[in-house]
Amino acid sequence: MKHFKTLLLVAIFTIGLGGIANAQKTAHINTDLLLSEMPATKAMKSELEKLSKTYRDDIEAMYKKLDAKFKKYDAEGKSQTQEVNQKRAAEVQQDKVRIQKAEQTASQQMQKKYQEKTIPLLKKAEDAIKAVAAEKGIIYVFDASPGKGLIVYDKGENILSAVKAKLGF
Repeated sequence: MKHFKTLLLVAIFTIGLGGIANAQKTAHINTDLLLSEMPATKAMKSELEKLSKTYRDDIEAMYKKLDAKFKKYDAEGKSQTQEVNQKRAAEVQQDKVRIQKAEQTASQQMQKKYQEKTIPLLKKAEDAIKAVAAEKGIIYVFDASPGKGLIVYDKGENILSAVKAKLGF
């Protein structure tokens, strides 16, 4: 019985120390900061801004064309028949609907392009974080980005610089 108590105490002590050792194998990283500093993210933002400008320019041109048409029809409205004016009003309304659809399509295309470009970046960052964690023997890596749930991270290891090095920047 005496040996059993000693064995039990040693087991509890060992498990307790194992828990402490595991608790020290945690780290944190601000993934928002990592992603914003990745060269591929900067290139993606530049590409998306160009695409957005193209969509804005096209839609702005559609608005200018509609405005010119509206002014022309408004100026000629008194000299036209009511039937012609009704057709023109319907035409202007159809143009407005076309512009709204173009805006919706542009928005959807921008979201789609953003997702297409972001997913590989997230995967690359995640793989680098996992690789650094494996190299350093880290079991848990917490996201220290604002609003991600991690509040206290002063004493844990910040692996941002190691992950940046792993990614080559």
